[in-house]
Amino acid sequence: MTLELRDCSYRYRRRRIPVLRDFDYALPEGLTILLGPNGAGKSTLLKLAASVNRPRTGTVRLDGVPAGTRPYRRAVAWMPQDITPMPGLTAREYVAYTGWLKGMGRPEAWRRARQALVRVDLADLMNERSDQLSGGQLRRVGVAGALVHDARVLLLDEPTAGLDPYQRRVFRDLLTGLSGDVRVLLSTHDVADLAEEADHVTVLHEGRIIHDGATGSFLALAPPGTVEGRAAEGAYTALLRERGARA
Repeated sequence: MTLELRDCSYRYRRRRIPVLRDFDYALPEGLTILLGPNGAGKSTLLKLAASVNRPRTGTVRLDGVPAGTRPYRRAVAWMPQDITPMPGLTAREYVAYTGWLKGMGRPEAWRRARQALVRVDLADLMNERSDQLSGGQLRRVGVAGALVHDARVLLLDEPTAGLDPYQRRVFRDLLTGLSGDVRVLLSTHDVADLAEEADHVTVLHEGRIIHDGATGSFLALAPPGTVEGRAAEGAYTALLRERGARA
């Protein structure tokens, strides 16, 4: 199972310079952390992969299935940074509604919503109104909404923004548990999200990949003498300094 972008270019209407140009990327197995400064193209990459936007040139495919088709949308789930609760809907109704939007029948969506909420450890809150959930709980509901229709790829845009350290830890543990079955691409500004259990790191700068490899190879880029526990920060800073960029 491979999600691939080939020769993709994308430019927003008010920008003369493309955000991505002749861009190639293949999402590896497991949990991949996507790093890069503001304007690097992280959100654009996620939106193209999610078929929210279409590339001006190039192709986006999952096992040969083109983006934008129903089979592709059923297999690829995108979770934006802000998960908006639906007042009046419980967590289970919220997830079931997401499944229905993805083409599931109502009875199946209702049944599978419970299973998805169990999977993200929210079984005890499935009847709680979505607008009464905490930020961390609401993000887990968002993941359940992605899992209800058997998504094989999960695209997350800044999912830990605004969470406290405990909520971030719980969320990362959740993703680690999923990554055996689902390929996860998590965009973030915070290298603290680069837990040791992440399998892969991709770094974007000005629309181009400046590093793409296993987590160990990324951490090895940290300068000699880097304080223990700060290897990810050191490696990221070193990469950007080579490009004359700011984090």
